[in-house]
Amino acid sequence: MKAVYLTAALLLAAPLQAQTSIDLGGLSADSGAPVEVTADSLEVDQNAGTAVFTGNVVIGQGALRLSAPQVQVTYAEAGGDITRMQASGGVTFVTETEAAEAETADYDLGAGLLTLEGDVLLTQGPSALSANRMVVNLDDGTAQMTGRVSTVFGQGGN
Repeated sequence: MKAVYLTAALLLAAPLQAQTSIDLGGLSADSGAPVEVTADSLEVDQNAGTAVFTGNVVIGQGALRLSAPQVQVTYAEAGGDITRMQASGGVTFVTETEAAEAETADYDLGAGLLTLEGDVLLTQGPSALSANRMVVNLDDGTAQMTGRVSTVFGQGGN
């Protein structure tokens, strides 16, 4: 496997709260920590400003891990900063206390929006939320889940 190290801050730098009053904690990353990407292959298209990681992709930053079969990273023309990350084929985010799963994830860094689609499942301890789609505003820490939302509130004790 090849390892590629990116120096940009990655994904989910703000807390996540569902629009319900239940606090499911935060999918977060240490934005100062280095970002490590491992994948079976990497294809870079400098003209298009994209890099596509494929095969067992794992992106880590601090305690955050994202895994997916494919992740496309898009760069800005000026400066080469990452503007968008799109993961597909079944995506999993894991921190020390939370996990989120979906078929796809689209992180628009400029807008500060993370969109998870397709059988979205968010869990923390004994509590879980599921929906067809979840849009997380990383700037204000809010989330909206749509499409047959289901919630299980765990009691967290004995």
